[in-house]
Amino acid sequence: MSPANEPRQSKAERTAAAREKAREIREAQLKKEKRNKLLIGWGIVVAVVAIIVIVALVVTSNIQKNTPIADEGPTPANGNIHGGVTLLANTDVAKPDPATISMADLPAAPATPPAEVTAPGAEAESGKPVKVVVYIDFICPVCKSFEAQYNTGLTKLRNEGKITVEYRPLGFLDSRSTTNYSSRAANAAACVVNESPDKYSDLVNALFDKQPAEGTAGLSDSELKKMAADVGAKSIDKCVDDKTYRPYVKHTTQEAQVIGVTGTPTVFVEGKQWGKGDSAQTPFDQFLQAAIDAKK
Repeated sequence: MSPANEPRQSKAERTAAAREKAREIREAQLKKEKRNKLLIGWGIVVAVVAIIVIVALVVTSNIQKNTPIADEGPTPANGNIHGGVTLLANTDVAKPDPATISMADLPAAPATPPAEVTAPGAEAESGKPVKVVVYIDFICPVCKSFEAQYNTGLTKLRNEGKITVEYRPLGFLDSRSTTNYSSRAANAAACVVNESPDKYSDLVNALFDKQPAEGTAGLSDSELKKMAADVGAKSIDKCVDDKTYRPYVKHTTQEAQVIGVTGTPTVFVEGKQWGKGDSAQTPFDQFLQAAIDAKK
């Protein structure tokens, strides 16, 4: 039947159809509103859960960051009791005996720095290569400048067997980051020398190459772990997470303060501090060469 031949609806039928259509529209709108309320409700639940998770992570992170560091702990393999790692020719390092360090063994730092700083274990040794000892902090920009200027020459002299270079990383500048970066980076370095001593020098170079700016959070623990892996070291993940050598770094930092180290880098050659007294105006390379010549 064509539309023209369809019977016309009465007014009552049209009214009923309109009411039915309105009812359908109203029910559809109510369903939509109910669905939207459910979605909003679930959205709020998800947001609250997310906030709870974030807060828990922040609290956990703060607890971990602020957990007191023990006053006693082990030295890493290949690290000495003064916090140092001694680089020999190529990738070789000195291998001191394992030991335990304790803050109780250290006297209190003096009220005023001594006139002359004497670093334990930095003294000259007869018949041995010239001994260079460097106190460093991995967030210290002056340390990075020292490395940039002298590392190539130091490496050459090491490989020729004329000198040894001992790094003693400190947590001096923990206050210059929001995450105790100096101590965390020093701990990571100790983890590497414990697991992969042949990669220690590479890690030190990488830490200075990617040195964060003072006042920032610094590299995260995850980034420090990745950096170690990138230089070819064995995994230090557990060592970093457990803060295994943070007591060691703490001890090294306190010992440095006790002997009068007030900044980084502080450099000793055959037990004599560079940049003090007669060497105040002497460039480091000349100061070092004089010590090498004196041993000939």
